Amino acid sequence: MNKLAFVFPGQGSQKVGMGQDVSEKYPEAKAVFDQADERLGFSLTELITDGPQELLTKSENAQPALVATSTAILNVLEGAGIKADFAIGHSLGEYSALVAANFLTAADAVYLVHERGKLMEAAVPDGAGAMAAVLGLDAETIENVTASIDLPVQIANYNCPGQIVISGSKEGIEKATEALKEKGAKRVMPLAVSGPFHSELMKPAAEKFADVLKTVTILDGSIPVINNVDAALLTDKNELESKLVRQIYSPVRFEQSIRELIQQGVDTFVEIGAGKVTAGLIKKIDRDVKVLNASDVSSLEEVITELKGGN
Repeated sequence: MNKLAFVFPGQGSQKVGMGQDVSEKYPEAKAVFDQADERLGFSLTELITDGPQELLTKSENAQPALVATSTAILNVLEGAGIKADFAIGHSLGEYSALVAANFLTAADAVYLVHERGKLMEAAVPDGAGAMAAVLGLDAETIENVTASIDLPVQIANYNCPGQIVISGSKEGIEKATEALKEKGAKRVMPLAVSGPFHSELMKPAAEKFADVLKTVTILDGSIPVINNVDAALLTDKNELESKLVRQIYSPVRFEQSIRELIQQGVDTFVEIGAGKVTAGLIKKIDRDVKVLNASDVSSLEEVITELKGGN
């Protein structure tokens, strides 16, 4: 018992300026941003620092920016001697988790998600896909409703009790929204996203991404990562490629993954990166676990003080 898990946020948490105070204070964080710029062939750091937010929010920019920010902060935590027993990421955040577990270098992870973002943006024409958050309805009911609709729509994220995200064609989401409200959903809220992520409509992107994965070196993990596709622990590099391909069009089983980590003895989670989205989800899954957040210099140093003080 008394195990620690690092948790990494996904797309939607990006904001202009994220991670830059950490980069200015800690050379080991700045090194990650510098390596990302070099690997991508353009200044991702400048885009993060100056924006604009609309450009930063494009998937091909948001994805590498979030991974660079998370892994820069991770570098400082690890430099302070803080090591996790497990790692997990929410969707895109899984790539930061793979860096924490030494499956990938930070530079390769940033490169992969830049390509992943471009492929995901291109997979479905603008306006043809959509996503929505369903509040106040259980997973089984939502699964049954989406299965009954004769248009592309499915669960994309099992976030926490009472919060599930659906994804699919614009028409499929509209039809599902009506049906879910009839079944008692408190709210079905459209999400401001550029595509139907984690749906079958992303399969063309996944097929192309399989080739991109072959261009980087993947190692066996030094700690287990619990993967989004089936909420199972993973350390074997040979299992990873197929999981990352499937992840693009499969549901993110975040709630199931957190419950599995708690079963494994995790009682402390540290969210590393921009925002506090995953920290909020974890508290809704289990109020008894400790959830810390390292997103800027102040919160990062609080985490270091608390965890080092506990050792």
